[in-house]
Amino acid sequence: MKRLPHDWQRALTPLLETPEIHQLHTFIQTIYASEKTILPPAEDLFTAFRLTPLASTRVVILGQDPYPTPGHAHGLAFSILPPHSIAPSLRNIFKELIDDIGSTQLIDTNLTPWAQQGVLLLNTILTVEAHASLSHAKKGWEFFTDSVIQTVSQHCPHVVFVLWGNKAQTKIPLIDDKKHLILTSAHPSPLSARHGFFGSKPFSKINHWLSTHGLSPIQW
Repeated sequence: MKRLPHDWQRALTPLLETPEIHQLHTFIQTIYASEKTILPPAEDLFTAFRLTPLASTRVVILGQDPYPTPGHAHGLAFSILPPHSIAPSLRNIFKELIDDIGSTQLIDTNLTPWAQQGVLLLNTILTVEAHASLSHAKKGWEFFTDSVIQTVSQHCPHVVFVLWGNKAQTKIPLIDDKKHLILTSAHPSPLSARHGFFGSKPFSKINHWLSTHGLSPIQW
């Protein structure tokens, strides 16, 4: 947990002293010391927090767990390091982005530029065993990331929370909807994108909300 940037550490100090987090810390140490391939690499575990300080957070896009294919995950939800092939969900995100705002920019699967503008690309589970999706569910990450969501809700003004799919939408009670905008739709995966994700126009809605509250829009 010492890898967390200092501003996040300060905000999460009460959480970091709980038994649940001590158990999670032991779990993290154990998996990275094992012979199994754990994704993302340990040095990328908190990339989302490093690139998006708490005070800069304007948007939260919630994912599930890291890509289980070695080389893909680098600590940002939905983002993939090149030159690896694009994942189906990310492909659909880009399709909706183009349909929504007519973006003609060169689209990069590495979403670091979004994170650097205040888009917290947060998975609810931050690690996974290679080739085994959800292998680290119910190991303590959900307690940690629920607390992150609540911290953003409490400390940041006028944030847009983007919750794609039913699992992400279970986090709605953690968010103060009187202060923040909550955008919900189907998940961008091929199984559900045509049932409410396509046509939901999240990117223009995010920028409209930010502009309305005197904040700079995201350069998607």
